[in-house]
Amino acid sequence: MSDQTTSSQTLPIVIVGHVDHGKSTLIGRLLYETDALPEAKVEEIRAVCKARGVGMEWAFLLDALQAERDQGITIDTTQIRFATEKRGYLIIDAPGHKEFLKNMVTGAASADAALLVIDAAEGVREQSRRHAYLLKLLGIEQVAVAVNKIDLIGRSEETFRRVEAEIRGYLKGLEIDAKAVIPVSARDGDNIAARPEVADWYEGPTVLEMLDTFEVGAPPCDQALRLPVQAVYKFDDRRIIAGRIESGVLKVGDRLSFAPAGETSRVASIETWNTPSPVSAGAGRSVAFTLDDQIFVVRGDVAVSADHPVAGSQELRVRLFWLGREPLVAGKRLKLKIGTAVHRVEVTAIERVIDVEDLSSTGGTAVEVQRNGVAEVMLRSRAPIVADEFTDFQRTGRGVLVDGYENVGGCIVADTFAAAQPVSQNIFNVDHSVPVDARIAANGHQGGVLWFTGLSGAGKS
Repeated sequence: MSDQTTSSQTLPIVIVGHVDHGKSTLIGRLLYETDALPEAKVEEIRAVCKARGVGMEWAFLLDALQAERDQGITIDTTQIRFATEKRGYLIIDAPGHKEFLKNMVTGAASADAALLVIDAAEGVREQSRRHAYLLKLLGIEQVAVAVNKIDLIGRSEETFRRVEAEIRGYLKGLEIDAKAVIPVSARDGDNIAARPEVADWYEGPTVLEMLDTFEVGAPPCDQALRLPVQAVYKFDDRRIIAGRIESGVLKVGDRLSFAPAGETSRVASIETWNTPSPVSAGAGRSVAFTLDDQIFVVRGDVAVSADHPVAGSQELRVRLFWLGREPLVAGKRLKLKIGTAVHRVEVTAIERVIDVEDLSSTGGTAVEVQRNGVAEVMLRSRAPIVADEFTDFQRTGRGVLVDGYENVGGCIVADTFAAAQPVSQNIFNVDHSVPVDARIAANGHQGGVLWFTGLSGAGKS
């Protein structure tokens, strides 16, 4: 790794693209060109390739699983670091095969920028488009494209320009402005760190030059406070609330409102271990703090400024990527994880299913979402959900859908719909397998509600 790095910032970047388009090979070459590899490691890979009777395979640097080497595909996400003279990078190699899209989403979710790899000979494929759409769903706006394997097309400018026009047009439909489309040969090193003389028609940046133009995402300290509660601990005579500040700043003396219940209290202290306690902490920090009033706070609540309280929503319109084995249909019941909260939700409507090939959409009551499909759906919960629209707050505007114990989708919140009136945290409808009319017939009378009220200690129980 270069010792001339001038910035302490590290940029997380994800490499995505269709299977066999050369993502892992490109990363291996990046590591080699930036002196991030010990010579012994390079020699080890050369020996492995020689034993297998193949040429130098830079992808083997990242494919840790034997199954990956045998099949020539990336199964899991791989994270590795390297540095240029400008800064350090945490690069994420995400699998391209559609069977491992769940792993790709997991890897891409933590990135600030993306490099989309496309085979110059094969052009833009289905997974290329699907991965690009996922980058849009995850809110990654810094995107560059590497058109790889130009050595296989004789470094033809005409072929490259055709692929460039196709991918730029698709990304424009997603409202993504590609920062650059770069012709590269990951195997030979063309336009990775240096420009080859054999393709002098290209005058744009190399891959490394392009990466250095990307910006590291700054913690959103200038936004309103969002602090999902992770846990509440009882320590000596104090109740300590712990969580990660997703946006804004937490200060001693701030009056907080805990959504969705809306109870308020003032921050008494920010707790630390064996160091002086700070008076404030900003976005990205995990903190523990106490309140001056012992109000009821539980995991899943979200601390916000009392000056700008947040109302929970019982209905959300979300854009989702479906990974379930069975198609998603209206009426399906799932669990939705947003922040540290888990909510039981029902799919009340599938408003439109999006074709990632041409970005067209279909709708209607009979529509279902197939595996690896993208759709816009309505979710309804009995209890209020504290969520923000993704365009306003990314961290509290995206979630995970769970069916049983399996993650079956990721989603971002497009719209929130507050409850028409305050909703109790403790009173909600209960589903029954016996219909109301059958219950009336069995009991011989209609149902009713008896309300026992009175002062505490009067004997209601």
